[in-house]
Formats: sequence, structure tokens, C-alpha cells
Amino acid sequence: MGEIFSQLGFKEDDSKSILPSDSATGNKATSYFSIGSSKSFRSCVACEGAAGGHFVPCPTCQGSGEIPRELEQQLVALIPYGDQRLKPRHTKRFVFLTVLICLVITTLAVFFLFPRSISVQSVGLNSSTVAFDETDIHLNVTVVLNISNHNYYPITVTQLTIEVLHLCLVVGQVSESLLLPVGPLASEQMFYSVASMIGDENTYKICTWLKIKVHHVLLHIQGTLTYSYLSHSEQRVFESYEYVDCRGNVSVPHQLTPHPP
Repeated sequence: MGEIFSQLGFKEDDSKSILPSDSATGNKATSYFSIGSSKSFRSCVACEGAAGGHFVPCPTCQGSGEIPRELEQQLVALIPYGDQRLKPRHTKRFVFLTVLICLVITTLAVFFLFPRSISVQSVGLNSSTVAFDETDIHLNVTVVLNISNHNYYPITVTQLTIEVLHLCLVVGQVSESLLLPVGPLASEQMFYSVASMIGDENTYKICTWLKIKVHHVLLHIQGTLTYSYLSHSEQRVFESYEYVDCRGNVSVPHQLTPHPP
């Protein structure tokens, strides 16, 4: 092991020696630096076991050297760059744990906040009323929608737009504003009604002739559901086909379809 020297400085006049010459301290000298000057001074205080009651352990000699007690508050110790005290033992462990915690938090945030689509399913016809005039059929139908939210945060249904088609012709339309909340991983049921007017001659005969036993009209329903979540809006398009008895009024109760696990 090489000799360890301490470099210290204190506030004294540059021309005045800060340590007295003492032959008892040996030949190995320690360098001291004045705080107010760039000049260095040599003392005769050894870093290896200078004896005497007027000395205290040197902070930079790893406990093996001593400095004068009267200069303890005036000298500045310089720690070597490779000193172990400047290298915390658990730095790598702390960095690893910090990076790991950040990755876990990011993964959980992405998993829970990643947007998932909602499912809109037509449960079926709830009720229908029919009326006739000389040439047209007037149908008022109420349909049940089941809305399932697959996200881990709530959504709000804000608008519903419906078109009813018969034989590729639009026979009814409706658009309504809503404020229907759907909880996270939950399902809600809603009802909508739409009035249709069918002017097809053959359909009119099917619905009015008593000789025909089955009086069903096929309606093609197309809809757009607008919903919002986390200050963002999206639209979901759906469609269904409904057979409606156009001879009389019908009312069919429907139960809420549970959200699939």
C-alpha cells in the first residue's frame, strides 16, 4: 500500500507556517493548503501513528494518521476520488428497484386505461302497435338494446340514431340524445321507439288479408350509438332484423342479458 496523504487548507496568512516543526513526528510529512491561497505548506505530522495528546485522528488517513488538535477546526479534509465513501453500496439495487417499479406502474396503467370496445346487441322487440289507412301501414315498434361495457372505467351513452328499412327502403328514422351511464365491466338495458310507415302494396295485402294466416313484416334496423369516456367520444354501429306482426298489437317482455365474464 502506498502512503496516504491528506490535503487540507485553513484560513491563515500565506507567509506564516501553520504547523510547528517537530522532529518527533517523523520524516513523513502531510501537505496542508490554505483556504485563501493556492500555496501549499508542509508539516511534519505523519499519517502513521504520530504520538502525543495534542493530536486528533486525521479524517482522510482512514484513522491511521493524526493532526494537531488546535488546528482541527481550521483544516479542510479532501476525500480521494476513489474513496469508498463516495460509492454507495446499494446504488445498483436502488436503480433496479426504481426502474422495476416504474415498469410495473406503467404496465398497470396501460392495462386498465387501454380503451376496449363496447358491445351493443339488440335483445328483440318489446312491443309494437299497428294501424292502417287506405294505402299505408303505420308501425310503432319498441326495441330493447343491451349495452355491455368491457372497460375498467365507466362510459356514458350520449346519442342514439336509428334507421328502419323495409325492402331496402327507409321507412322510419329516429335520433335522440341520452345520458345513460354504464359502469365498468357492467351491462345496461335501454329501450328505443321508432315510428315507421310502409307503403308497399304487397306488404299491405299481407297485413290486411284475412285469408293469410301469417302477418309478419321483416324490418331491417340499423343504428349508431355514440358514447363517451375519459373526455373522448366514439361511435358504435349495430344492426338487427326484427319480425313484426303487422296484424295486431304485440307486447313481449325481455330480461336483461347479463354481461359475459
